[in-house]
Amino acid sequence: MALTAPLRRRDFRLLWTGMAVSLIGDGIFLVAVAWEAYSISDRPAALAYIGLATSLPLVALLLLGGAVSDRISRRTVLFWADAIRAVALLALSALVAAGAVWLWQLCLVGAVIGVATAFASPAFDSLVPQLVPEDELTQANAIDQSVRSTAMQLAGPALGGIAVAVVRPSGAFGLDAASFAFSAWCVYRMTPPPEPGPAESSLRHDVFEGLRYVRSRVWLWGTFAAATFTYLLFIGPTQVLLPYVIRNSLHQGASTYGVVLAVGGVGAVMGAVLSGRRQGPKRPMAWIYGWWTVATLAVAGYGLATSTWGLAAAALVVNGAEAVGAVAWGALKQRRVVNEMLGRVSSVDWCISTALLPLSYALTAPVAQALGARRTLVLAGVLGAAVTLGFLFIPGMQAEDDPTPPMPVQAR
Repeated sequence: MALTAPLRRRDFRLLWTGMAVSLIGDGIFLVAVAWEAYSISDRPAALAYIGLATSLPLVALLLLGGAVSDRISRRTVLFWADAIRAVALLALSALVAAGAVWLWQLCLVGAVIGVATAFASPAFDSLVPQLVPEDELTQANAIDQSVRSTAMQLAGPALGGIAVAVVRPSGAFGLDAASFAFSAWCVYRMTPPPEPGPAESSLRHDVFEGLRYVRSRVWLWGTFAAATFTYLLFIGPTQVLLPYVIRNSLHQGASTYGVVLAVGGVGAVMGAVLSGRRQGPKRPMAWIYGWWTVATLAVAGYGLATSTWGLAAAALVVNGAEAVGAVAWGALKQRRVVNEMLGRVSSVDWCISTALLPLSYALTAPVAQALGARRTLVLAGVLGAAVTLGFLFIPGMQAEDDPTPPMPVQAR
């Protein structure tokens, strides 16, 4: 089947047109917020505070976001999440342009983005299987990873470096706001789905039903737990220390950071396209974990590299290997989980996987101060790879098929 088959479907095409533009905005934001934070305070703690402020509400509200996305129209959830993020970023752009921004205001906008993402992420994950048939899910997930990587890691950071240099961070934040407004417009143009019937259970019941569903399946909870500890080890160091190393060790600017992220985006696109053109692996969990182990180990390359191109090569491997595993994982989850539960399962995925992200950001600054930025990155990659590979061997993880019959779920 052609990789582009899902794009022949109007609603999927609209969804991904809008999301691609908003993800370009996210890439611009990554560069702009890093340089604005380090302009206020040139310490790793500055960007770590923003990551902490963004991740705390995200983790706290994900389970609620998943239950809501299984209860009301997922299209409606996505529209309002995009609109809220557009307004928050527009306000930030005005503050920066006026020269009146403080670090706490960057943290506040990060928190608003975290809240909106807590609802948008499970809604998006569970909406895709409603827009394409099951035999196109692998291609849909390959497009997901390709577009996500091209937009957020390739085009976005490259434009972000230029935007920070040309229109300053205020203009870059304004571009991100416009990208979310465009995404909301695309979602609004999608065919309205049938209105869900009245809910027969409480949100609290729905949340616990999703948790029970995940707990009964080793391949789900085991992978979520693996991501929890792996993300603890490398997300904070990567997002906080990579721009710090570029700025303070290599003495380069925002454009160099954008180039490194863009090369990572090329790797992710290559990985996603190659993965989308092959049949599903016979041993999906071994395939997924093998590639994720390679991706995590390559994080150590950020600490070992002594040049821009060394960092770029590490980014190519990190993002390329991660994308191969992510395409297979997304398709596997969408095939095995009943759609009525998919929003909640996706929210549990995001919630458990990101549960320790606030701690990761909080620990990055003191660990880097004690060990140095480069040693911290090397340690994060090596330990993260060991943890990822270790979870592959917990009992029941490598079962070829889900041995547990689906829980009966009241359709809505």
